[in-house]
Amino acid sequence: MKLEKLLTRINYTVLAGTTDMEISDVIYDSRKVVPGCAFVCLVGAAADGHSYAQEAVRSGAAALIVSRDDMDVSGAAVIRVDDTRKALAFMSAEYFGNPADTLTTIGVTGTKGKTTTACMIRSILEKGGMKTGVIGTLGILYGDKLIKTANTTPESYEIQKALRDMINDGCKCCVMEASSLGIKWHRTDGFIFDYGVFTNFSHDHIGGVEHPTMEDYLECKSRLFRQCTTGIINVDDPMADKMIENHTCRIETYGCDEKAQLRGTNAKLLSKPGYLGVHFDVSGAEEMALDVAIPGMFTVHNALAAAAVCRHFDIPRQAIYDGLNEVKVKGRVEPVQVPGNYTLLIDYAHNAVSMENILTTLREYHPHRLITLFGAGGNRPRDRRFEMGEISGKLSDLSVITEDNSRVEDVNDIIADILVGMEKTDGQYVTIPDRTDAIRYCIEHAQDGDIIVLAGKGHEDYQDKNGRKTHYDEREVIADILGGNV
Repeated sequence: MKLEKLLTRINYTVLAGTTDMEISDVIYDSRKVVPGCAFVCLVGAAADGHSYAQEAVRSGAAALIVSRDDMDVSGAAVIRVDDTRKALAFMSAEYFGNPADTLTTIGVTGTKGKTTTACMIRSILEKGGMKTGVIGTLGILYGDKLIKTANTTPESYEIQKALRDMINDGCKCCVMEASSLGIKWHRTDGFIFDYGVFTNFSHDHIGGVEHPTMEDYLECKSRLFRQCTTGIINVDDPMADKMIENHTCRIETYGCDEKAQLRGTNAKLLSKPGYLGVHFDVSGAEEMALDVAIPGMFTVHNALAAAAVCRHFDIPRQAIYDGLNEVKVKGRVEPVQVPGNYTLLIDYAHNAVSMENILTTLREYHPHRLITLFGAGGNRPRDRRFEMGEISGKLSDLSVITEDNSRVEDVNDIIADILVGMEKTDGQYVTIPDRTDAIRYCIEHAQDGDIIVLAGKGHEDYQDKNGRKTHYDEREVIADILGGNV
């Protein structure tokens, strides 16, 4: 593709060379430079791509995209732009043929609930016969493919490539978690979302290389509603009005407040072995009753958000019910089928706050016993271990303390730290250092009506132990223990 074509939607100045040349690829990592590519010099917290410009040219880069005027580099075209991250997004969109023009795109932003809401939307649309991809915390997911990513919202080149790959795989829609940092660093630039969703807003990502203030955090999230056609807003959240203060999109609302256009009412918990969820009625823009296979009253808002999006699609309304009734979010209170009259869940809770949230939620279902299996990460602050032990001791009927990414620490030292917090409570516990043995213990000692949560690993499929990572997927471990008896 011609360089001038890649730069179609960008303001730029030619400092050297010409834009009348063929470009083989768009690259932003100097280690991946290929002959004939355009190398985009990104400026990050830890490195400045401009420092690698000459190296990129020696490796064959035909053009450099820079944001500085003082680049003394020979052997390549040099194009100056105001912001190389923004340029990368628009160039990537052009390079992959502007795939968002073909797909229906849905961006989900908010402090909590992005992953769950995105998975709910996908579940509904696929029940309605629309193959849908997801980009987010779990990675890039479409069909039976899962591509791991380093960030919730990947770099813009990876996003555009994923959108094109989804189209090639037959997808009609893509749901993307639009993190505040992804928006701030222009990873979601280069196209307009068809729908933007706001879940909620609370304190997070403040300090360091993230957001200097809560105001910056809020402003970055709010940009989604200047980058979408229809904004779907949780009107119950106190920051809803602030979130859409400068919006340029059409606004729709959901929530439990009477002023919500899509309103949830009469919520109640649902519980049976292997199924923990909620039921609620929907009124306003749609009239229906929904069951959702994810526990906790907070699920109502995530499900309303998903329904508020999916009602715009040409799918049977039954797909909304079926999609929510059967939804699974990998590693987020994910149920695993077992032969007994108890419930076994896998969850990513790996610190005191997340453990308290999930255990408090599960307590609302009045289990016969709430059993929590967990460990703590090695080479991390010890205070976290004390806190996790204390929370589990207070909220669990039985804590099964084991390993979880001990890294280069001795798992027994980590367990000893957890017990410091545990001993502040009256909670019962057992210690089983090997995680597989601990899971087997939970299954073999399960009683009718128990809820067992395996906390910490969630969607992870590895153990980081003795300084190396090895494959470890709790779903496979459980299947081996049960030996097909499900």
